[in-house]
Amino acid sequence: MFPTQDEISTWLPELLGGLSISLQVTALSLLIGIPFGLVLALGVLAKSRSLKGISLFLVEVGRGAPALVLLQFIYFGLPTTGLTLGSFSAAIIALAWNTGAYTSEIIRASLQSVAHGQREAAEALGLNRFDELRYVLLPQGLRVALPALLGFSILIFQGTSLCFTIALPELVSRAYEIGSTTFRYFPALLAAGVLYAAISIPAALLVNHVEKRAGLYAQR
Repeated sequence: MFPTQDEISTWLPELLGGLSISLQVTALSLLIGIPFGLVLALGVLAKSRSLKGISLFLVEVGRGAPALVLLQFIYFGLPTTGLTLGSFSAAIIALAWNTGAYTSEIIRASLQSVAHGQREAAEALGLNRFDELRYVLLPQGLRVALPALLGFSILIFQGTSLCFTIALPELVSRAYEIGSTTFRYFPALLAAGVLYAAISIPAALLVNHVEKRAGLYAQR
């Protein structure tokens, strides 16, 4: 039932190759998605109705549609319009959209949590809107948002397992390939689960540490 030592030594290079792709998709999705989330958060807070409407639409679709549906839509749906993307690009776009939609709410709430007196002080100093955002709101708001953003990053890493549905050779896909050739699905998927846990558990401990530090900062 459990993988033998010989199986582990044979499967490990292939599984690690899949884990590497999962980590690449996670990193790129976050690098694109979190700044996109900041843009969406600022769009939702904007006074312009058109900008606010577009931002809300992107946020609600990104949050309302499951990540699996976004993956299927971008990889299988867009080719009908003449736009064909590889599985790697489609995975990044779908997960970055999902990341941007969810993190926009986290960032928006953190920006609104900054004390109103800070805004008044910025206005008293003669700071324009951009400088107020750059020097006052973002440094304090992102410090509040950091634990939640790190926690969401773990979910995106785990969500990369959905990418096997669009033929991306990530960790779960590699485990399925091993299972299909050896008919040892349970031990292959168990080994993949152990690798996910090896990343997710230390990351969760880091998030807890950051949350405690953020709590101590908030009490000052």
